Amino acid sequence: MANLSTLYAGLNLNSPIIASSSGLTDNVQNIIELEKAGVGAVVLKSIFEEEILMEMDQIKQQMVGKPYVFPETKDYLDEEPHEDLIRAYLRLIKESKQAVQIPIIASINCISNQKWTYLAEEIQKAGADAIELNLFNLPSNSEIPADELEEMYLVLVEKIVDLVTIPVTIKISQYYTAFGQMLERYSKTGVKGIVLFNRYYSPDIDINTQQVSGAFILSSPAEIALPLRWIALSSESINVDFAASSGVHSGEDVVKFLLAGASAVQVASVIYKKGNSVVTEMNAFVLDWMKTHQYKLISDFRGKLSYKSLNNPASWERTQFMREFRNFLK
Repeated sequence: MANLSTLYAGLNLNSPIIASSSGLTDNVQNIIELEKAGVGAVVLKSIFEEEILMEMDQIKQQMVGKPYVFPETKDYLDEEPHEDLIRAYLRLIKESKQAVQIPIIASINCISNQKWTYLAEEIQKAGADAIELNLFNLPSNSEIPADELEEMYLVLVEKIVDLVTIPVTIKISQYYTAFGQMLERYSKTGVKGIVLFNRYYSPDIDINTQQVSGAFILSSPAEIALPLRWIALSSESINVDFAASSGVHSGEDVVKFLLAGASAVQVASVIYKKGNSVVTEMNAFVLDWMKTHQYKLISDFRGKLSYKSLNNPASWERTQFMREFRNFLK
């Protein structure tokens, strides 16, 4: 009988489908329901560095001109993150671990190398099975050199890897000039997994109100192409586990990523669109596909179509349409 278990970042998963960080994973009841639906693990909704720092600033602003506030209180807020957000997040970890059997992965949304990385230790103490660092700061400041930004990320990751003993994974964007080289550099920091790719708030323009508005919140199936290519190119040559994110909307997509070399996939948009039952359907599809092709374990076919496993690996490197485009036009 086919078995969906897989190993990702040192974690034993009953299914390669992970519920990714989102509003779906911000409370215990949702996490219980996701486990029932068949996810192999849950990434808790990210705690944002920006959110912590913003709350600190708001509190300090409220203190301006208040005669009863001790100077030491302001000094404390300059040095340490506000406790409310952190305590609530640590409580979510503890309660989730008590409520379900699947691994609980905490998520930190990092934009800089702050002293508050001590939070990683607190997350470990709370019982999280792993930490996912959600790395990205829009490089809109043209005065900061690319290598400086990249070094900032690498130093941050190394710091947190050194702080904890539980697995550390990173979720990154595609916005690097030499992406393959950055994957290699990240792998040498000690991370156990890399998630491709991060999804961000995307602005749009409302031409009726003539204002900037939010849009493109959920991913589409078409977004599978980029992570599929890079996992296929990297999974056999870079010594970390890869998970796919963005564009995973069906059981067929899960199989594609596993064939390319992924150890797991992360989903959120398709659950928002179709509900938790879609996870059950996706698991059933993968099991049926494995039975049809006579595979008992995911390890029997994982990476079968990766770059290094193909007789014609150039198909993963090609960037121009060439013959395919001409055939499409016929």
